[in-house]
Amino acid sequence: MSVNFFHKMLRASAVCGLIGAGGFAVAESQHGIAMYGEPALPPDFVSLPYADPDAPKGGYIATGEVGSFDSLNPYILKGGTPWQLRFLGVESLMGRNWDEPFSLYGLLAESIEVGENREWVEFTLRPEARFSDGSPVTVEDVMWSYETLGTVGHPRYHGVWGKIDKMEQTGERKIKFTFNAEDRELALLVGMRPILKKAQWDGKDFTESGLDVIPITSAPYTITDFEAGRFVELTRDPDYWGKDVPIRRGTQNLDTIRLEFFGDETAFFEAFKGGILNSMREFNASKWETQYDFPAISAGEVVKEEIPHGRPTGITGFVMNTRKDMFADWRVREALIQAFNFEFINETLTGSTQPRITSYFSNSILGMDHGPAEGRVLEFLKPFADQVPPGVIEGYSLPVSDGSERNRDNIRSALALLEEAGWTVQDGVLKNASGEPFEFEILLGQGQVENTTIANLYVETLNRLGITATVTSIDGPQYRERTDNFDFDMTVYRRGVSLSPGNEQYAYWGSEAADQPGSRNYMGVKSPAIDAMIGKLLNSESQEDFRAATKALDRLLTAGRYVIPFYEFNISRLAHAKELKHPEYIPIYGDWIEWQPDVWYWLDE
Repeated sequence: MSVNFFHKMLRASAVCGLIGAGGFAVAESQHGIAMYGEPALPPDFVSLPYADPDAPKGGYIATGEVGSFDSLNPYILKGGTPWQLRFLGVESLMGRNWDEPFSLYGLLAESIEVGENREWVEFTLRPEARFSDGSPVTVEDVMWSYETLGTVGHPRYHGVWGKIDKMEQTGERKIKFTFNAEDRELALLVGMRPILKKAQWDGKDFTESGLDVIPITSAPYTITDFEAGRFVELTRDPDYWGKDVPIRRGTQNLDTIRLEFFGDETAFFEAFKGGILNSMREFNASKWETQYDFPAISAGEVVKEEIPHGRPTGITGFVMNTRKDMFADWRVREALIQAFNFEFINETLTGSTQPRITSYFSNSILGMDHGPAEGRVLEFLKPFADQVPPGVIEGYSLPVSDGSERNRDNIRSALALLEEAGWTVQDGVLKNASGEPFEFEILLGQGQVENTTIANLYVETLNRLGITATVTSIDGPQYRERTDNFDFDMTVYRRGVSLSPGNEQYAYWGSEAADQPGSRNYMGVKSPAIDAMIGKLLNSESQEDFRAATKALDRLLTAGRYVIPFYEFNISRLAHAKELKHPEYIPIYGDWIEWQPDVWYWLDE
């Protein structure tokens, strides 16, 4: 499971033991469930290891981002919503512990039970669970939520729903799901779906709701104020039903969470410097070192922190839409990767302080080896040897330039590959055999200053190859609509991956998702080999097979040459008001979903 704004891994060896060995546990009315082995936390755990159960309540956090929004319903395809609402504004039957690769503990559900092979899962709801309006969370609400999201909700929810053979109420507070597919992750994924209030939607069109209806949920925060495209404010419910549930103790401490939106990165940063925002993540290492010296920092009112983490890099870069004929040939994609002068761009923008992503799961125990495939990895890939691009089995690494602006050797390699693929320079313009010029658009969201700079530097290089590339920046809702419908040639792609890759991999790069509007398969890849590796990692019964399947998947994605990678982020850089605190213990996922603001608190000094 993952979201699209963080990347990278600290050191894999530190988490090997946490992933656990052996097969899967069969639970009988247990308090939690792990993908492998047993959950790390015992039935009587007090709080998450990275939360302070005695943290004070009060204070506020104000964060921002570049972009806009025109909806407050993140559970449907229509409209653009603040991504945070998917996590701050709703609850599920089970909740994550981000100090384990993939384990869940009871939230709305007090217990979970699974079949011997996880062919079914049953949850028992907590009798005290309540929506923010005081009404109880019922099995009927759960069943309605699953069916509605699975059929007319955002496509991200459809995959799991399609693998549910039967959903039934088995007791006053019990609900059971029986699956129609061999997929041992399903028991966990079903526990993580949003639960909404059925009665709220009587007589309303769920699929068309935007700013007119704020979904009622059982979450600790409710939306209390907003202005379309400008800000959303959430307030902690003092009567929140779940404050004594173990997974909630020491979390949701801040009274107010405010999400501000800005037209560009300059306005965003100035708002932080001016005190409109009191917490900010910085992704540019050079800017972190040179521009975070304003008066509030000098006076100690704002502090800088670097937060380590232990997760894979994920992928960030320019993705090529292989639905377009020009990007269908791997040689063309490799040529465009050769032409991307990362070393020069990195020096220009960060002073060469940011290392490059080398594969989707790089810097982790799940990352591919760059030499020839061996052992179980080779065994898994061999049946597809005649279908996969060069480098998958033989070994593949990204090209490295000499760091100069000219990048001569890589440009020569790019031209040779393009010629092999049928593109030649004619009168200074790269054309195919039909005389059609090589032209494409790099689509960006408005206000993406750094990405625009990278794109413009890249365009200059492409011009030397006879390629005409145009950089187009559009506002948030337009960008969302076009990317949801795969209406682009090349765009920025950011996809985080975890230490427990699972069914979400189908949504990112599975064949079925390639034709699903709203899916994250921006590249449009349809590969039987990729589908097979996802299947293998989902149904592996040993750590050896799980890791081998993920390493094989990493090879297929990286050597598939779908994305031109940018930087990896091996730490998170956070600047924040001195009153904003967090517990000293940092989970293995670091600054990840449900860490800030969930376990942060306000302490006047």
